[in-house]
Amino acid sequence: MEQVSKSFEVAVPPKAAYARWSHFEEFPNFMEDVHEVRQVRRGLVHWRASIAGKEKEWDSEITEDIPERVIAWRSVSGAPNAGRVTFEPVGEDRTRIHVQMEYEPESALEKVGDALGLVSRKIDKTVEDFKHYLEGGGTRT
Repeated sequence: MEQVSKSFEVAVPPKAAYARWSHFEEFPNFMEDVHEVRQVRRGLVHWRASIAGKEKEWDSEITEDIPERVIAWRSVSGAPNAGRVTFEPVGEDRTRIHVQMEYEPESALEKVGDALGLVSRKIDKTVEDFKHYLEGGGTRT
């Protein structure tokens, strides 16, 4: 499994940051290649996204959920991935968000893209888009 880790600060309290991140259905608003996210049942989320130009679907289970502090998941079908997001207060209206993700590139194209740093750059873009979305922009840049 490949790993990516990013930390960034947003100008909102942890409660607001956690609330937005925990509404998975909103992810297409700030994740460029995510087409749909829907909650199947409590603790199980279905994803539909483009990865290296190919549409993929998978289900993820929420493995840890501490309101305003942590959300973690792992895939249970489809594209192998897992992750953990933490929300740390750094002031009255500021939060440091730390995103850790693990994924398994499946195709040769995904492995080449990973070797070229495309996944890391895509996550950087997602972080920037989420920050803009969270701080009042409403849509990805």
